[in-house]
Amino acid sequence: MIDLLSFSVISALTILVIMFTMPKTPDLFMIIIFSLILIPTLIALIQGAPFVPTPMKAAKKMINVAGIKKDDKVVDIGCGDGRLVYLAAKEQGAKAVGFELSPLVYLFAKIRQLLWRSKAKIRFGDFRMFDLSKTDYIVCYMLPESLKKFIPKFEKELKKGAKIVSYAFSIADWEPVFIEPSNPIDNVAKIWVYEIGKQYKK
Repeated sequence: MIDLLSFSVISALTILVIMFTMPKTPDLFMIIIFSLILIPTLIALIQGAPFVPTPMKAAKKMINVAGIKKDDKVVDIGCGDGRLVYLAAKEQGAKAVGFELSPLVYLFAKIRQLLWRSKAKIRFGDFRMFDLSKTDYIVCYMLPESLKKFIPKFEKELKKGAKIVSYAFSIADWEPVFIEPSNPIDNVAKIWVYEIGKQYKK
């Protein structure tokens, strides 16, 4: 959900971009199309994270470290070009779905899906509108501030034993069940694995 401040900032930025990039006499149709593309993209940047693809070696490492198996339900909460869900589906046989808020990145992911002939699903929208109760694994590459915002949804909906695999960034006060160390040679950052029911170790 977008709070009032975020919506105001996004709207103001959209108007400014339209004013400075469109012709002096743009038609209404172009303004509408431009806004429909730009607003979700700005929402993705403000509410989630900028599109920075997970290095392929890191993506493969995340899938292996997680222990994903055939038919496991995997969700990437900000899938970018979809590489994590494509790998989970192709290499592990998982039932994987990715969510993406930016129309441009979503389109790129759908093109990549065709090229990879992947059975994974890519959905345009906010994962927070999706029920996570049947999810076995969350995979993500999100900024710490965003991950902190998602904690209430994770704790409310994810079943006990479900795992969150976070690339590069830890989740607030949660305790990981496993940390894969960084590998500078392969340009792979730390991978944090959390398990619902064990996120507050005593």
